[in-house]
Amino acid sequence: MEKDKEKMLQFCNDFSKNTLMETLNIEYIDAGEGFLVAKMPVNSTVHQPMGLLHGGASVALAESVGSAASHFFINPKEQEVRGIEISVNHLKSIREGVVFGTAKIIHKGKTVHLWEIRITDEAGNLISLCKLTNMVLQKKP
Repeated sequence: MEKDKEKMLQFCNDFSKNTLMETLNIEYIDAGEGFLVAKMPVNSTVHQPMGLLHGGASVALAESVGSAASHFFINPKEQEVRGIEISVNHLKSIREGVVFGTAKIIHKGKTVHLWEIRITDEAGNLISLCKLTNMVLQKKP
């Protein structure tokens, strides 16, 4: 299992090269049965003008980790994932440190995956609560 976990994390981190995830310094750090965890540093690069974590950066973290997690339930040679809806409640602010996005599967259908993503700080405090719906598509030849 540990070897599979390392392969999953390596896939996610490699898949993120030259993308928004790399720009935001999102790193996938843990994975297991039905969940994936990523971390993102909180500093001026992800702040809004008031010096707090920008809600859009939180949403980007949530969608990134939830979409990456859906890849573990598809055949990437024949299928691909698209986020089709995300809702986020921002519950607490943070100025610096690290936030963690933990995606847990709620529903795993053939064509729809529903994820809950909890964004927490280093102390485990809930920063944002997110729900992401992904659609599974067949790749076009």
